[in-house]
Amino acid sequence: MKNYIKGIFFAMLMGLTACGDDFLTVQPTSNQEAGGPATEGAIMANIGACYQILLFDSYADFNYNSVVFMSDIMSDDIFKGGGSAGDQAVLYSISQYSASATETPAGLWNIYFNGLNRCNNAIAACENAVDVDADRLAQLKGEALFLRAYYVHWLWKFWGNIPYFEEELEAPYMAPQYTADQIYAEIVDDLDFVINESGLPMRTDVNNHGRVTLSAAMMLKARVVMYQNDSARFSEVMTDMQRIYSEAGFSLADYSSIWDREGEFGSGSIFEVNHLPEGKDWGEAWAGYGTNLPEFISPNELTGADLLSGSDEYKGGWGFGPVRHETVAIFEEGDPRLAASVNQFAAGTYVERFQNTNYFMAKYAARKEYNDAPYGESLNYENNVRVFRFAETLLNIAELEIVHGVANTGLSAQDAMDMVRNRVGIASIPATTENIKLERRREFLGEGMRYWDLVRWGDTDLLNESIPEFSSERTWSVNKKHLPIPLGEINRTEGDFKLVQNPY
Repeated sequence: MKNYIKGIFFAMLMGLTACGDDFLTVQPTSNQEAGGPATEGAIMANIGACYQILLFDSYADFNYNSVVFMSDIMSDDIFKGGGSAGDQAVLYSISQYSASATETPAGLWNIYFNGLNRCNNAIAACENAVDVDADRLAQLKGEALFLRAYYVHWLWKFWGNIPYFEEELEAPYMAPQYTADQIYAEIVDDLDFVINESGLPMRTDVNNHGRVTLSAAMMLKARVVMYQNDSARFSEVMTDMQRIYSEAGFSLADYSSIWDREGEFGSGSIFEVNHLPEGKDWGEAWAGYGTNLPEFISPNELTGADLLSGSDEYKGGWGFGPVRHETVAIFEEGDPRLAASVNQFAAGTYVERFQNTNYFMAKYAARKEYNDAPYGESLNYENNVRVFRFAETLLNIAELEIVHGVANTGLSAQDAMDMVRNRVGIASIPATTENIKLERRREFLGEGMRYWDLVRWGDTDLLNESIPEFSSERTWSVNKKHLPIPLGEINRTEGDFKLVQNPY
């Protein structure tokens, strides 16, 4: 619900100091002295600060940082696009696996370390609570722990070996660097607490849409454990997925209805980021509620209708993220997920830009009347980003049973696959490893999942390519699993806290 998310951010803004560029020196809210007693109001202010980070990944710290987009340009689904290879050159380097310490998404680093710091403040406030109901306190702490795990999991995926801290840092405001495996353990510890001890509800109601739930924590644990290939925990994940299926009451919505405003917080939505068309501006690097992603990925100076759906609801943008021809070909005849996931526009109805294919991503495309911001219009679309959907729960069940051999006493892999396909009117196919992987690609195109799937499956040979006509020459190797740590972060550390650069 839009009003809820704005309300919690307003409560937060009443007590926040401004964000700094250095994630290690961001201060806690002024409503609660660090380490001092915290009322429920002070805790809520801190929790609001934690949630606000969700709104920053499309544009903050003067960088375009969408994790959905940055994940997908590393995959085999889309190209970087934009005006030229040099237009947002950092993104082109990421897409070509050629990022360096001086050309790496430092904005994303700052955003999510800011999130880690804010969550630490919120958790500390919970631990110093006064006159707060025990069940209410457990729920608030669970939300903060989930958000900490969510922000750290992105740092872990992109950089692996990162500084980590859970207490307020003292001078010289540096933290020890953990290995990727150590970071994984910290993430799972937070999620285990949320799942086993927080008392969060399985799903929200209309008054709490946008808040963390037990199902969201289970889904994040599934992504983290499966990316780590931690087979010792696969059975725990299967149990969680079966609980979501049998207890949470989610169902698969009509696919084409998911992506517009009427589809927000639909029957299959487990967790999504709730955007509002207001508040961001070019000179405000840490403010607002809107998202820039729709403008970023829509064709430049668009005047025509989408050829696949026939819709004329779409607006022009900056022309990033053209969809590859090979990606369009993965859909079976009659699969409505193609038109819901991909837009095609006729030549001459938009300005062709770098790596143009005539195909663009549709799910988060710029739509007319989705942006009435009085300023900073390019930054303030209201399209919610869907983080976890029930379809992923079902395809996790299928993968765990068939690909990883996890014992299953609940919904079967075949039935899970059939549910996903029946909902779009496509006939059943055998739940084989090949078909499960392909079904994930079809279902989640444009949602930032394909690259991470290929890496965890060991299918990275599909990422190597030489396509001179689309200016893409790249080779993936194990050193490319983690991006180079921003040089500025290395330069500001010293002594026992000196950051060690990732090989690249």
